[in-house]
Amino acid sequence: MKYMDKRVLVCGMAKSGISAAKLLNTLGANVTLQDMKKREEIIEPQLLEQEGITLFLGANPDEIVLNQDLIVLSPGIPCDLSFILKAEANGIPVISEVELAYGLTPCPVTAITGTNGKTTTTTLVGEIMQAVKPNTAVVGNIGVSYSGEIARLTKDDWVVAEISSFQMEKVKTFCPHISAVLNISPDHLNRHKTMENYIAMKERVFENQSEGDYCILNYSDDVCRKMADKTKARVFFFSSKEPLAEGIYLDGDTLCLHWDGIEEDLISVHDLQILGVHNYENAMAAAAMAVVAKVPLDTIRKVLKNFTGVAHRIEYVTTVDGVDYYNDSKGTNTDASIRAVLAMRKPIVLIGGGYDKGVSFDEWTKLFQGRVKHLVLIGITAQQIKDSAEKFGFQEVSFCQSFEEAVNLCREKAEEGDCVLLSPACASWGMFDNYEQRGDMFKEQVRGFAK
Repeated sequence: MKYMDKRVLVCGMAKSGISAAKLLNTLGANVTLQDMKKREEIIEPQLLEQEGITLFLGANPDEIVLNQDLIVLSPGIPCDLSFILKAEANGIPVISEVELAYGLTPCPVTAITGTNGKTTTTTLVGEIMQAVKPNTAVVGNIGVSYSGEIARLTKDDWVVAEISSFQMEKVKTFCPHISAVLNISPDHLNRHKTMENYIAMKERVFENQSEGDYCILNYSDDVCRKMADKTKARVFFFSSKEPLAEGIYLDGDTLCLHWDGIEEDLISVHDLQILGVHNYENAMAAAAMAVVAKVPLDTIRKVLKNFTGVAHRIEYVTTVDGVDYYNDSKGTNTDASIRAVLAMRKPIVLIGGGYDKGVSFDEWTKLFQGRVKHLVLIGITAQQIKDSAEKFGFQEVSFCQSFEEAVNLCREKAEEGDCVLLSPACASWGMFDNYEQRGDMFKEQVRGFAK
């Protein structure tokens, strides 16, 4: 689509929305940037206006949507709002920020989605690709706006994108050369309503792929394995549970590669610096994407060995008085927090709770007996989690009104040889701006214990 002189409404003034508005502005569009925040809540709005971007603040844009040629949505905007339905009913295209950026991308794209492991895998793929293509852009749900990176890319570069289900809701032509679905478990059902809807959004990552593209899927995940029948792309499986005739799999302590005539032991898990079977799956998925991107195996091995993980995902913070502290603030759903609990090798004093996304906690809490020494709960889901834990006979539970109080209580409850794990199984909204803020506060307080 040509954007010169087009009237474009961009909704949402977080990173992706602002970057999309600025990109469209440089392409000659007449851009209106909307947000529910009032003008006094926006940092330096005049700077955007000086660039020629019109601001529409403090209300939904129902009254102006019929004056637009295109609407671009930030991922946080629900797609069932009245102004979106009004626009679509009148034939005005509504697309996601990812769709906008993809349509302007001059180089191949790798897109990673799934419920958990996206950020770790995306970061790892990005480091592998940057080893051979230094100008590779790592974008998307990882926290770097896709639209903001477009201007620097050429046809010889590469994009590695972490893609959320929200970002897939309004794509039309989005078609990565390499896609990956890492795993599926219940999440964001407050927005998607049903698991079927949620899975359908994940499957959109490969719906436009053809025979010349690749789709990386988790053979050990029943839902992902069945996706192989829904894609036209060539499927590359990875598995943590069983050998594969073709793909990459965990055999004892070794990641084994069988692909296009290659049969090699790729790396021992003892040479990895990231913990847990879920991280071995992330490493296999990243290696699979790199293999089909034709990255040399020695380069893949070197990056895998040096990779230390990402912030807020089972991140070792420090040891104080013989107690290890781990920040897993990115454990925003039960499946992620299950993986964190299983990765620990010491008795756990666990911080859980937060925003309610409408899911059951039973699969998480039934693991507590014999692993969790004490559970410290915060947020609006605290009672729900306590009730779930008690169903499985777990009684060692405390409630805290503040996050600082929770961390201090963990210090009191933990003894030498234990670990304290922040892995809330809930989103941070309501108490924090985001999971990064929650994790950073945890790390700052814990490091203060060592002084």
